[in-house]
Amino acid sequence: MGLINPAFPDLDLESWRQGSRSERLKPMARHVAEVGFGTPDIVYVVYALKIAVYVVLGMLFALSTPGIDGFTDVGTWWSHPVVFQKAVFWTMLFEVLGLGCGFGPLNLRFTPPMGAFLYWLRPGTIRLPPWPSRVPGTRGSARAPVDVLLYAALLGSLVWTLLGVIPRTQVVTVLVLLVLIGLRDKTIFLAARAEVYGSLAVTFLFSGVDAVIGSKLVMLCIWWGAAGSKLTFHFANVIACMLSNSAVIRSSRLKRLLHKKFPDDLRPSRVAEAIAHTSTAVEFFVPLVLVVAGGGTVTTVAATVMILFHLGILLSMPQGAPLEWNVFMCFAVLSLFVHQAGVHPGDLVHPLPVLALIAVIVGTVVYGNARPDKVSFLPAMRYYAGNWDTSQWLFTESGLAKLEAHTVRAAPLPYTVLESFYGKEEMDLPIWIGYAFRSMHSHGRALLSLVPRACGPTDETDYLMVEGELVAGVVLGWNFGDGHLHNEQLLEALQERCHWEPGELRVVMLEAQPIQRQCQRYRLLDAATGELERGEVDVSDMRATQPWELVPVRVLSGPSS
Repeated sequence: MGLINPAFPDLDLESWRQGSRSERLKPMARHVAEVGFGTPDIVYVVYALKIAVYVVLGMLFALSTPGIDGFTDVGTWWSHPVVFQKAVFWTMLFEVLGLGCGFGPLNLRFTPPMGAFLYWLRPGTIRLPPWPSRVPGTRGSARAPVDVLLYAALLGSLVWTLLGVIPRTQVVTVLVLLVLIGLRDKTIFLAARAEVYGSLAVTFLFSGVDAVIGSKLVMLCIWWGAAGSKLTFHFANVIACMLSNSAVIRSSRLKRLLHKKFPDDLRPSRVAEAIAHTSTAVEFFVPLVLVVAGGGTVTTVAATVMILFHLGILLSMPQGAPLEWNVFMCFAVLSLFVHQAGVHPGDLVHPLPVLALIAVIVGTVVYGNARPDKVSFLPAMRYYAGNWDTSQWLFTESGLAKLEAHTVRAAPLPYTVLESFYGKEEMDLPIWIGYAFRSMHSHGRALLSLVPRACGPTDETDYLMVEGELVAGVVLGWNFGDGHLHNEQLLEALQERCHWEPGELRVVMLEAQPIQRQCQRYRLLDAATGELERGEVDVSDMRATQPWELVPVRVLSGPSS
């Protein structure tokens, strides 16, 4: 990889283009395994600068508090409780503006690098209410002036909260606005990372040590939720992909060790599986040590391990770019578990409110793992597990033209931008590297195997594959790997606007694996006529196949059931 130029595989493009999808995927998968995306280093520099801006602005908001002074004298004020509170609200604001997760080229967002506030302040854009048939006044998919006002009020309230002291009334205002917005548009609620920062904000309504203990227990839920979701066979694939694409690990030899037998067997190796099991164990046990330890060497060692854990994720520059979240988690370890190590759960003065909050969080996580079709992977806290709802949208040329003609988009589709960067001759390379990156994950193999079933024998010639995540990012203003934002609800909202004819848009939707079952359900849909087929894919079959091979499916309903 160079500073400006990406690292692409060295191919005879003409002969490569004449191959089947499997034949074209094979060299790309090998490239991902050995190199990664080949992202130019300048992209990482941009993200590093963005993290620096996040930190500096966070410090300035902290210094706006009466009694906190000295930009270069951080040691005298970093541990003040109000600084942690401001870190929570600042990170929520950063995320809900679209500057955090889902930002920039690591999420295939180029011009502009985010949608979010540029999109959500425009009436007429698409919104997705979570329960339109149950919550009065939330039906419809068009953003109304009231939605714009609610979002603007949330932004203004967060800025006001960050200036000066933080009274409880202001905390309540932010939480109420977040709930009202969430009932009207789940996209903004998820973008605010309400499951993290909203839950922590609730603890600020508690008094004294209860607020500290509540925050510690919320953090424990975040870690345990993430660790629990990794108790599947998918996570080793995530580790192999993430480390192969690491911005820090540059050795191709080390990256090859993450796969069973490069270049012919690209399933995760025992090395990748060992790293996956170790990181899961760390996320389970070390946070518990932080909660119960009372300081001293044990707390110092545990805190160091968790900070290194999050720095490891940060330095790997994962797709979707959850970077500032990892910076916040490092600060939270120091603020809550090191500086206030002596505050234990046994010190609770009013346990019922704290336990009620934790019960809601734990209940959501448990239900979300058992019924991932009902709960987004964010409130279910299933982070980095390689197990979430996904989709592939398949457009004919006329179908894609209708999407571009009849929707208000936060940004152009990535393919348009890639063509302007690399020209028609080379634009296929980054597109197919993206396909290969998806197929390196177990669910990606199932997705690509279902494409021919959805589109028929002309799937490789008549249809352009577009990740559902990219479609959602363009027409919703934000996405962070969440299939709940590009399921039937979005498809119906777009069909109202685009009026596709039968065959112009086909969609493959793959649900996440429930923790208690060893298969994933899928649905094949046509935008005009509805569901074509549904069935299941066994996780064992996904694990047994190579990224370029087809996975067998079990049809439950449809023409061939």
